Amino acid sequence: MIEIKTSTLSNGEFNRGVFATRDIVKGELIHEAPVIPYPNKEHVFIEKTILADYVFEYGKNHTAIVLAYGMLFNHSYKPNATYDINFANYTFDFYAYTDIKAGEEIIINYKGDVDDKDPLWFNKDEINNGKDETHCR
Repeated sequence: MIEIKTSTLSNGEFNRGVFATRDIVKGELIHEAPVIPYPNKEHVFIEKTILADYVFEYGKNHTAIVLAYGMLFNHSYKPNATYDINFANYTFDFYAYTDIKAGEEIIINYKGDVDDKDPLWFNKDEINNGKDETHCR
């Protein structure tokens, strides 16, 4: 259903993204990504590494490293997918927010809410200056 390919959303070092290999209907489960949660107080250690760009809030007191394809979904303020935290299964579950065509890149809003337009932690200046609204990991 999904594969990793070169993304055109950025000209960064890696330029990877998650793409649909077939049509995906709105509401369909796309991917269940396992997580490694850790207490927020340990995040000071992660902030010193590249992993800091790949973690998600995981409840009030934890942060999580999202594994598998979950780390490679790119950001947009016009996402075609969303995610829910499944605490019982220790996964982030990614769902189609709109119908997605085969070959289309699957993008999420990193803020967790598809309507949240607040600047992201790593490019607040770009957003505030009206620049890029997408981000490639």
